[in-house]
Amino acid sequence: MKLFSNTFQTLENALNYSSSKQKVISQNIANVDTPNYKAKDVRMDHSFQTMLDASINAYRTDRRHYDFKITPSVPSAIVTKNNFQYNNNRNSVDIDQEMSDMATNQIYYNAVTDRLSGKFQSLQNVIRGGK
Repeated sequence: MKLFSNTFQTLENALNYSSSKQKVISQNIANVDTPNYKAKDVRMDHSFQTMLDASINAYRTDRRHYDFKITPSVPSAIVTKNNFQYNNNRNSVDIDQEMSDMATNQIYYNAVTDRLSGKFQSLQNVIRGGK
């Protein structure tokens, strides 16, 4: 018998993805001036994305809120972006895109940690008997 649903494992995988994404973005930013450096990215498996979307029971109450369904496509395959060249030194890091990805990843991380915190608060409430 399983004590908990797969939600905790799914949220753990989401945190691992976000951590990997942050590391890759940091490496890209650190190598923005390195000649011949090819930017990297982290890709999620489609099945993981579907499972994650199903486990996060959130809805937008305003069109300006973050849409949970548009997260980058499981942890995690790190891929090299070979088709781009932004500098004369054959470096493919676009600093504006990396900063944008970092902000998006931060929002994603905050949403997942908030959901995980809510799950733990629910468990605490059950353990205390609703008090």
